[in-house]
Amino acid sequence: MRADRCPDETIVQALRQAAVGFALLAALTALHRIDAQSAVSIDCPLEGDAKSTMVRTLNRLKNRTAAPVRSDLDTAVTMKVLTAPGDDRNRFSMRRAAMLQGYVVDVKVGGIESTNCHAKDPIDRDTHIELTLTPNNPDEASHVIVEVTPRWRALMRQRGSDWSTPALRRALLGRWIEVTGWLLYDKEHEANAVNTHRGAGKVWRATVWEVHPITSLRVLIGSPAKSRP
Repeated sequence: MRADRCPDETIVQALRQAAVGFALLAALTALHRIDAQSAVSIDCPLEGDAKSTMVRTLNRLKNRTAAPVRSDLDTAVTMKVLTAPGDDRNRFSMRRAAMLQGYVVDVKVGGIESTNCHAKDPIDRDTHIELTLTPNNPDEASHVIVEVTPRWRALMRQRGSDWSTPALRRALLGRWIEVTGWLLYDKEHEANAVNTHRGAGKVWRATVWEVHPITSLRVLIGSPAKSRP
């Protein structure tokens, strides 16, 4: 059974007053599988410890624990499409998921953020995986960020897989991979992306659109063309 959860009227009204409210509201009210409770024991609520309604709502999307099914996938979303120049704000939908194939240029521990209640231990923070279409491309402005969350790390540990940041770095760095997960417009990083940069902030990504959380991943034999059956 799908677990539908809509925000209460207070959240709905607040989101309608925010510039980004409509996109987040649509994701929360129309998305058919946002878990009300995590499937794993994490000492941090789905909304993290954020104070603003917008960030609390965004954090709930980041902390989804339900995996997308085939009908959720937006097959038009590719690395090439994600990194194309243009207005990113309404380009995709956070109700949809994507499958991306890219070359891993970096794997590192994410920042200390409200989505994880400002946890300091790396095991309780996101893992940032940076993808590009060109092997060994040092230009951060061409990178796409995809993220493993502590909740999915714990879920995969229950299934016998190690999704800790050190393990993922050893397994993925310098390889072509395929990741699947939910699309997310991470508004908090608009100043850091080429497509939404307005003159302030350091640019270290092509777009604020991410796959976040990653719900499955695999290493490819080589570039996507070589890995096709």
